[in-house]
Order: sequence, then structure tokens, then C-alpha cells
Amino acid sequence: MTNEIILSDEQLLCLLQQGDEPAFTEIYTRYSRKLLAIAFNYARDPDLAEEIVQDIFLSLWERRLSLKIDSLEAYLATAVKFAIFRQIYTQKKRLELAKNHYKVQTAILDEDKIYAKFLDEYIQGIAETLPEKCRLVFQYSRNMHLNNKEIAEKMNISEKTVESHMTKALKTIRNNLSNSGTIITLTYSFLEKFIK
Repeated sequence: MTNEIILSDEQLLCLLQQGDEPAFTEIYTRYSRKLLAIAFNYARDPDLAEEIVQDIFLSLWERRLSLKIDSLEAYLATAVKFAIFRQIYTQKKRLELAKNHYKVQTAILDEDKIYAKFLDEYIQGIAETLPEKCRLVFQYSRNMHLNNKEIAEKMNISEKTVESHMTKALKTIRNNLSNSGTIITLTYSFLEKFIK
């Protein structure tokens, strides 16, 4: 790989799966600063942000053969957000164990809200990568709460086409979530809140 050739993320991922270290270095160079900014924005701790980003890249290398990634940038950004969430959750859980039952329940509810926020941001990020009509159908349904008939009228398409776009959008979202490598069992219960 030479400096004159700019490879796409897809090409870099293919090379990464073959164990190409220069491809991995290029991915690191391309995304490490962005990921550090995301991590610091959430964690407000430069050391923690750097540790999380290093762990994400280490995991990317170690799991390169088993990962199925549609969007490298979205995958890495989401991995950082979930890693931060886990850190926040672990730290708060330790503190809350020393408090009474009522406050522990409150802390759990707070963590649910944080988790739901990260998940919602990730889903919106995936939606942005959908083809235009598919993305519009998803946004009209989920953000504007329009039903299929209203979406069909607004976009001048059939209800069946609306259903087809929604099916594609939901399948893409579920696939991205299951392939992220950071999703735990609770994700699916939260997911249902957002994509029913």
C-alpha cells in the first residue's frame, strides 16, 4: 500500500481481514482522532478516552476475521460509545451499591436512559446510511410518527412500497446491531422500543 493510493474503507476492511498490517495502520490513522474526540466528548477524561480508543482498535485487529462491518466509521463510532457506556455503567454501579434500595433503582433507571440514548443515536446513524427513499420512510415513521398510508401519500408511493422500505430499514438496523460486537442481551428489549 503506497501513500499515493487512497483506499476506500471497504478495500481497507478486505485487506484487514487478510491480516494486512499497513491497512490496519491506515484505518487507525484515518479514524483515531475522530474516535478520540467522540470518546472525550462523552467521557470528559482524556486518559479514559485514549484507553477506550486503543481498546477498540485492539479489538478490531483481534476480531478482524469474524467481523461483518457495513460502515467502518459507524461501527467504530458506535463501539466507542458503547465502551464509554459500559465504563459509566460500571463506575456508577459501584457507587450505587453503597446506597439504599431506592437510590439503586434510580441509578438503574438513569443507566437505562443513557443506554437508550446511545442506542437511539446509533440507530439514527445507521438510518443516515440507508438509500434516500428508504431513509425518508424510516424517518417519517419513527421521527414524525406517520403511519404507512400517510407516508405513502406524502411520498407519492404505494403502501406496499412503504412496507418494503421499512422492512429493509429494520433489517439493516438489526444486522448492524448484531454485527457491532458490543450488543448485550438488553439491546433487543431496548431495540423494540425504538423500532416497533
